[in-house]
Amino acid sequence: MSYRKVGIVGAGAVGATTAFSLVMTGCCDEIVLFDINEGVAHGKAIDISQASYYSTKRTKVSIAKTPDMMNDCSIVVITAGVPRKGDMTRADLLMINAKIIKDVVGNVVKYSPDAIILCVSNPLDVMTYVIHKMTGWERHRIVGMAGALDGARMAYQIYNTIGYGMTQIGAMVIGDHGQNMIPLPHKVQVGGINAIELLTQEAMEQIIERTRNGGAEIVSHLGTSGYYAPARAVAYMVDAILNDAQIVVSSSVLLDGEYGYSDVSVGVPVVLGRNGVEKIIEMELDEATKAKFKISVDSIRENIDILIENKFFDEEA
Repeated sequence: MSYRKVGIVGAGAVGATTAFSLVMTGCCDEIVLFDINEGVAHGKAIDISQASYYSTKRTKVSIAKTPDMMNDCSIVVITAGVPRKGDMTRADLLMINAKIIKDVVGNVVKYSPDAIILCVSNPLDVMTYVIHKMTGWERHRIVGMAGALDGARMAYQIYNTIGYGMTQIGAMVIGDHGQNMIPLPHKVQVGGINAIELLTQEAMEQIIERTRNGGAEIVSHLGTSGYYAPARAVAYMVDAILNDAQIVVSSSVLLDGEYGYSDVSVGVPVVLGRNGVEKIIEMELDEATKAKFKISVDSIRENIDILIENKFFDEEA
């Protein structure tokens, strides 16, 4: 990637903070913000551009007034979507956000046909699946941000419990990006020591529960969902792709036989590099974890089925 241009669709809290994080790390040459509220995108682009004065590398930050101005991107990050409101049903929310994603993806395909797409919109696994269906691209070019955030939340809970090894905690969370996520305590290490040697079973169960409710905990204090950690997780993944870092991180990807499932997007460990998903890593899962993984996959498929029943995929793209 000679010129590293990153498009961010949605200049809300997560999208704008992602742009800020990327500017601070200096991993790309240009960031383009697009939002249906052009004024918000414009104001944040100016603010972030001015912040780049103190970055190690100046990054151009601009706005796309029209979709065609987000052209020739190396990576497009999609954060667009609406939260559930009032008496809105799950089906209502799914259809609204899926239609938003369809519109966004149509423009990405047209103006940045060689891009890698990083999905952040919720429900994340379903929207990642929608992007696959709308683009028809190779599956390695579409990845959903899930486990990078959930793993960070698990590591935070572990540190709060043991009180040491903050920068040495490696956590792995698979499954859907929601209540059926599956933190894997036996895969957690602190400085090379397995966490199950450092924590009681009761303590680990509490950590797992708090990880699952990590987003809700933030909402209870802020009245809105978190954005610093999600944005940093997105920036971490973008950086890995741009720099061909070949890192292992749990991400929502389309399975094609891995773990015994196909035609569904769900969080599993992958290797991220310049081509996007370089490899899907298949871990050996015990029977209990397999059962949990099935519940997670089934919950994602239930939402996909809602879109199918509403003939979403039958509509002209």
